[in-house]
Amino acid sequence: MKSLQYLNKYFWKYKGRLLLGLAFIVASNFFGVYSVLMVRDVVNLLSGANKDYLEPIDKAIEANADEPGNPAIDKDAFFNDVTMDTPDILVLISDFTGTKLDSLFHINTHAEFLQALVLIAMLLAVLYIVLYIIKGLFLFLTRQTIIVMSRLIEYDLKNEIYDQYQNLDLAFYKKNKTGDLMNRISEDVNNVRMYLGPAVMYTLNLVVLVVLVVSFMVTIDVELTLWALLPLPLMSVAIYLVSNNINRKSESKQKQQSKLSTIVQESMSGIRVLKAYNREKAQKDYFKEESDFYKFKTLQLIKIEALFMPIIVLLVGLSTILTIYIGGLKVINNEIEIGDIFSFVFFVNMLTWPFASVGWVTSLVQRAEASQTRINEFLNTRPEIVNTSTETPEIKGDIEFRRVDFVYPTSGIKALKNVSFKVKAGQTLAIIGRTGSGKSTLANLLCRMYDVTDGKILIDGKELKNLNLDHLRSNIGYVPQDVFLFSDSIKNNIGFGVDNATDEQIIQAAKDSDIHGNIIEFEKSYDTILGERGINVSGGQKQRISIARALAKDPRLLIFDDCLSAVDTETEEHILTALKRIMHDRTSIIVSHRVSSIKHADQIIVLEDGRLVEQGGHEELLALKGHYSDLYNRQLLEEAAV
Repeated sequence: MKSLQYLNKYFWKYKGRLLLGLAFIVASNFFGVYSVLMVRDVVNLLSGANKDYLEPIDKAIEANADEPGNPAIDKDAFFNDVTMDTPDILVLISDFTGTKLDSLFHINTHAEFLQALVLIAMLLAVLYIVLYIIKGLFLFLTRQTIIVMSRLIEYDLKNEIYDQYQNLDLAFYKKNKTGDLMNRISEDVNNVRMYLGPAVMYTLNLVVLVVLVVSFMVTIDVELTLWALLPLPLMSVAIYLVSNNINRKSESKQKQQSKLSTIVQESMSGIRVLKAYNREKAQKDYFKEESDFYKFKTLQLIKIEALFMPIIVLLVGLSTILTIYIGGLKVINNEIEIGDIFSFVFFVNMLTWPFASVGWVTSLVQRAEASQTRINEFLNTRPEIVNTSTETPEIKGDIEFRRVDFVYPTSGIKALKNVSFKVKAGQTLAIIGRTGSGKSTLANLLCRMYDVTDGKILIDGKELKNLNLDHLRSNIGYVPQDVFLFSDSIKNNIGFGVDNATDEQIIQAAKDSDIHGNIIEFEKSYDTILGERGINVSGGQKQRISIARALAKDPRLLIFDDCLSAVDTETEEHILTALKRIMHDRTSIIVSHRVSSIKHADQIIVLEDGRLVEQGGHEELLALKGHYSDLYNRQLLEEAAV
């Protein structure tokens, strides 16, 4: 239970609901137990009436009929004689009516006595129904407090986890799989909720019910209580073992179900590739094979689940048999009354599910413990990138890299080695180099997705680590190399980085990125809903929408991480022409592998294996006849060949 102690703060937060739920549990079980005691007294009433009045009359009539010549017995006179000798009958009836029998029923004759018994039985039957309605009402209120409390805690816990997702740095997401992170906020939280709700509710109900029921049973007969309850602990152990087996089979089935979901998701996402390679049949056969395995796992689970109810019925039946047998012997010996046996049978049935739930609840707690351990491990992870300032000074855009080294924490690869350069506010810096030379790493460091391993990055003369992180990123328009679009409207995708973006801002950003003409050709224009990751638009359109999203922020720093790779040369020229106007008086960083995209930059740096090998303007670098010149000439030859 150590990991689950983390949830105590939520119990304290919702202590009012928890205590109210406990009160409703006590009330619900009290009315349930009281109704059983009432049944016991009714049975004792009818049994006593039969034993002390009806049986003597029948025996007297039989004895009188055996002797010829005897006058017929007057039942009313006999009634008065019998009841005078057995006044307990009338006293017992008075206890149920709460008034004098003579004034309520006017019992003076045999027929009136029988009518009184029938009427009392009917009244008590109605009262029994009323008590169970009240019990049901309190049971409903119990679920409305404790189960609702668990849902509220689930809501809070998911929000806490989601906030943690937002706070953690990029390195964390490199180490962890998306599916695992999604599982923690869905399946793991659901397992914890089952502990917070049903497990807590059934545990409290078991404790309260056992205290009430056993206390009443003991006052009736201690020995019979022990015999009646003997099979119930065995039921708890058996259900625990079955539940554990069910959980193992269920988890195995869930893993296979997740695999099936992954196959379906990948088949849908990669449908073009499947069709292009004519692999539909092979994929169908693969899916069928995994589906058959899923069916096998499901049938295994069903077979184990089939043991659940038979175990309960068997042990409850055993408890009932013991109660009737031992109780019957005690009734014969006048140690208890027959109504007590009825009450014990009712009590045993009342305790059946609470005792059976012990094993199930134990299993729930174990699963919640494992899930909360995983959640705690994640929640206790401290982000390496933290905000160290609350100041919000104006950002002008002077950038300096001072002997920067960077090693990726996940792979240990040294991506940058002793890189130094300066960019003045309003200038455009272009970064070019081969794949893996460290271009995108520079962009990530500027956005402070990572902190440098060694050296410093300065913005406006202040070290990047000491700047307000939220303020910094709100002033950066970043277009990543791997374009990501949300499954939302084009309008909302472009206005994503702006609070309450106007239509004019969105349209202007779309025009500047040369995507407006494509958008208005769609049937719903800017309200067109993009598919998952923008699957229903082309690669070039996705990149231009991503550029529009950065431009709509009107940022002080613009970072384009190889964002024109999917557009043709003509479109690239249109976008670059528009960007020249937009980048005026803004510090801009353009990462590219195309010389055509960067030749107009104020300053160009060339990276090779993480090192800055050349730096200068386009013409200046061509004159060096080094790495840049080599890239430029090679691209010219490729364009000529095309």
